[in-house]
Amino acid sequence: MAYKCVPFLKQKLFSDLHLRNQIMKKALLEFCWKHVNERTDRLKKQSDELQESLGSETKSSAGDKHETGRAMVQLEQEKLGQQLQELEATRSILKKINIEKPSDKIRLGSLVKTSMADYFIAISAGAFNHDQGIVYCISANAPIAKLLIGKEKGENFVFNGKGQSILGIF
Repeated sequence: MAYKCVPFLKQKLFSDLHLRNQIMKKALLEFCWKHVNERTDRLKKQSDELQESLGSETKSSAGDKHETGRAMVQLEQEKLGQQLQELEATRSILKKINIEKPSDKIRLGSLVKTSMADYFIAISAGAFNHDQGIVYCISANAPIAKLLIGKEKGENFVFNGKGQSILGIF
């Protein structure tokens, strides 16, 4: 005798898997935000230290040495300013990510399972360790992401001379 509850069980399993993947994507997005916020805090702290250093250089009056020191501090401030601008661009990318929107094709915000590794297409934030393994948070401009974006589950690709398959897109 066949059980009539099988479609219900399939739906329940799909629902549980979907919920688990949504929770994972939320955790990954939070991990990326934490990465950006920590980097911003470090850069702001460095900027404050440089500002303080510039203030102490202003109090010095050792001629050429004084001017060289001020110029070096100002160059460092410019570099930090550029890095902060890059972080703002990264923030705008994160703001565009909609983890709720399902897609059959890999795009920004996709969690992708391949035969070699798992990837979250967002920003370059490193490896996210969780109880089921590692997910690499990568930028859409990363070489592997460029290969993946637009592909669908079941498609194959070659990266670093190794053939891989897309096992799932969440």
